[in-house]
Amino acid sequence: MPMDWIWGLVGGLMIGSAAALFLLVSGRIMGASGLLGGLVDGSGRANWAERLAFIAGLVAVPALLAGGRAETHLNLTSNIAVVIAAGLLVGFGTRLANGCTSGHGVCGISRLSLRGIVATICYLLAGALSVLLFRHGLGWI
Repeated sequence: MPMDWIWGLVGGLMIGSAAALFLLVSGRIMGASGLLGGLVDGSGRANWAERLAFIAGLVAVPALLAGGRAETHLNLTSNIAVVIAAGLLVGFGTRLANGCTSGHGVCGISRLSLRGIVATICYLLAGALSVLLFRHGLGWI
């Protein structure tokens, strides 16, 4: 079995486990954009340490699992303008949808939330259309 599939499975299990643990311990949905947004806009002052620890874990755990390997295969474009535009659009979309893939996709679908299911369908369709347009149509990525 290709290692990409195994790493994907491990990552999915870790995200699902983290979402379940976060819900059981705090009683709140694990939405990474909401946790980060609360730190940025100041609305999460009451539990800032918990938010900061969670965001730090999102960054630190993959780095630790990589084990300092210098060689990493990414399917990222070398066009920095596209990377910046994509990041801004994702940030705008998470605010517009009032959540991100972890909040709507992982936690929303697992709770059978209609809002989470609809949001997930919308962002998956938007991603597919973006790839069709920008990669296959325009050749930008």
